[in-house]
Parts: sequence; C-alpha cells; structure tokens
Amino acid sequence: MDEKKTSLVEKITLTSVPADQRKSWPSIAFIWAGSVICIPALLVGSLISAGMNFKQSALCMVIGYVLVVFYMCLMGIQSSDLGLPATVAISRAYGKRGSSFLVSLVIAVCMIGWFAAQTSLCASSFCNIMSVYFHVNFPLWLSVIIWGCLMFITSVYGVKLIEFLNKVSVPALFVMLIWGVISCLMKGAVATVSAYEPPAFLGWTYGITLAVAGFASGAICCGDYTRYCKSRKDTILSSVVGVLPAGIGALLIGAFLSLAAGSYDLSVVFSSFGLPIVGMLVLILATWTTNTGNAYNSGIAICNMFSLKDNMRSWMTLLAGVIGTLLSLLGFADAFNNFLNIIAALVPAVAGVAIADYWIMGRGRPDLWEPFDGVNWIGVVAWLVGAAVGKWGTFFVPTLMGIVVAIVVYCLGALLIKSEKINPIYVMKLKLAQSSREE
Repeated sequence: MDEKKTSLVEKITLTSVPADQRKSWPSIAFIWAGSVICIPALLVGSLISAGMNFKQSALCMVIGYVLVVFYMCLMGIQSSDLGLPATVAISRAYGKRGSSFLVSLVIAVCMIGWFAAQTSLCASSFCNIMSVYFHVNFPLWLSVIIWGCLMFITSVYGVKLIEFLNKVSVPALFVMLIWGVISCLMKGAVATVSAYEPPAFLGWTYGITLAVAGFASGAICCGDYTRYCKSRKDTILSSVVGVLPAGIGALLIGAFLSLAAGSYDLSVVFSSFGLPIVGMLVLILATWTTNTGNAYNSGIAICNMFSLKDNMRSWMTLLAGVIGTLLSLLGFADAFNNFLNIIAALVPAVAGVAIADYWIMGRGRPDLWEPFDGVNWIGVVAWLVGAAVGKWGTFFVPTLMGIVVAIVVYCLGALLIKSEKINPIYVMKLKLAQSSREE
C-alpha cells in the first residue's frame, strides 16, 4: 500500500500530486476561508477604516481582494496544471536556483513573519481577557508558547489535518462573528458607524494597498494548496468562493466592530458588548486556522530552499513554527505595520513574473513548461523592478503597478534576450521550432 496515501503526515512536498490524491474544490475553499478569517484581517479592516469612512473602506476592501484573487487564480491554476507547490511551479520564471533560494527565502520570511505577528496578537488578547474578565494574571510569554506550539504542531501533519480543522472552525467563526455584529446592531452601532468620519482622509491608495497586503503572501503561496485541485475550474471556484466572501467579510467586520466599540483590540471589542468568551474563541480559532497555513507554507519553502526530500517537510514546518514563536516572544508584533508595507511591495511582484512566464510567454500550456537550471536573471530583475515600483511608486495603486511592471519587464526581457543560458523562453522557442521541423 502507498505510504504517501495512508500516512497521517503528508509526504508529498516538492513532487507532483498524483491524480488519485486530488481533492474537491469545496475542500480547498474551506482551507482558504479559514486562512483569510484571522485576527490580522480584522485588524487590517480596522486600520483601513481609520483613514476613511465605512463606505469608502468597504470599496477599498472589495477592490483590493478582487485584485489579489485575480492573480491568485492565475498562479493557482499553474500549480494545479503541474501538481506542484508554488515555489517549484515558478522554477522556470526564476530558474531552479533563483526559485529555490531567492523566492523561497522571501516566502519563508513572510509566512514566518505572519505566524509571529498572529501568535503575538492572539497571545496578548488572550491575556487581556483572562486578566479583565477572569482576574487571572496569565503570563504573556507562556501564552505565546502555548498558542504558538498548538498552531504549528497542527500544521506539521499537512493538508489533511488543516482541511479538517477549517471544516470545523470556519462555520463556528462565521456564527460568532455575525453574533458580534448583531450584538453591535442591537446596541445602536449603525448610527455610530454611519456617522463616522476619520480625522483625515488617507486616500484610496492607502486603503487598497492595505487590503492587498493583508492577503498578498497567502495568494502567492496558493499553489501549495491548489496543486490538490482536480482542474482549472476547481482552482477558480475554490479561490473565488473560499477567499472573496470570507476575506472581504472579515475586513468589513473588523472595520465595523472597531468603529462601533471605539477600539482596535478585538478582545476589547467583543468584551465591550458582553461577549468575552466569544471574543476568546474567535481570536483562538481565527489565529489557529490561519497560522497552520503560515507554518505549512514556510515548511514547503524551506524544503525548496535546500532541495530537501519530501519527508523533511514536516520537520521544516516544525522549524518554521518554532522560529515564528521565538520571534513572537521577542515582540515582533510591534513591527506589524512596517511588515505589512514591506509585504505589499515585495511579494505581489513575485506573481507578476510568474504570470508573465506561464500565461503570456508560456501560453498557459503545461506541456511547454519545464524547470530551468540555474538562475533566470530576467525573472529576478523583473521582480526587483516591480518590487521597487510597488514600494516607492506614486501612480495609481503602487502594489498593482508593481505587478504590471514586473510583467512588462519580464516579457520584454524574454523577447529581446536570445541566450540559452539565461532565457528559458528562448530555449522553449528553439525546442518548438526543432519539433516543427521534425514533423
């Protein structure tokens, strides 16, 4: 009997997922829903609403998430076509060495950073609730260790346990969040939220950029899950149904609750409406469902960095979780806003290069795809230029423009540079021309 199929711990990491182990799209959609309903998403919603009124905030959230899901679907389909995780699927766009080190390093750092930030928020909120409502002075360091360990241990087992956790937790999270909103409405929150005007309007770029940053790294890593999808249609359905309602809903609820309660601390938000237990359950479940994915994605990225065997994924996931927990103990949450800004610039440009390589230059054909040895410097340069535009650009939404610029630079480089050593697209064209002559 196939050990990879029967083992509780997932054994498929950098190799292609067999057809008989693919999953239905609702299974993947539940994982996405659990990933986007998280404490930072609620916090990002509150941050967006701090710079504009509620209607303007809602529009920014919708635009930001639609943009993210669009490039997420394109990257996700590539992984489902090839059956490969994100960092391996882009090994032509950046080259094997470029993907295994440069991109994998960025993804690992981003996902570990998210793990640390979310663990910090969960642990501190838990301590606040224990202190104010149960008069227990729970040590913050112990809270971080308990919740951090619980979350990364779950992710060690892989996609099966993550799927189960989300199928149980997501419906419960929706019920509790809606309960919180209804409690606010019953206490006259509509008038408070409707009348709210920020001290200063921070602009559409501010709101959309924050919305994109909230799920930018998750969308880049989408192939780690969509490689289990049976078809392109399943990939699109799982991404759209799993992310858009839950993701936008989480941002809106975060904005609504923070405006209604006058606080950005979610433990305070729920507790102010007499729901401390609900608040505790929400913060634990929301962090747990997302952080399992953060550690899981990090483990795959680390395996790709060092070209490790598939059975090392669980150990690398464990390592990523330990590092994230240690960062949380060192106070990483204090740098959360700066971390979001870096993610918004650096990570989405990765998608621009991947989209240009597979969908434009590679025609979206899996039969034409093959990994490229060494470093694809065209992809690396395009990514860096796109990231620079995303970070320092001022036109329209810099994050979106960074993706567009990365696409343009890659396509131009692939068309103009005729070198088999650094241009995999040129190599592909040569092989196609040779194949046509032989026919």
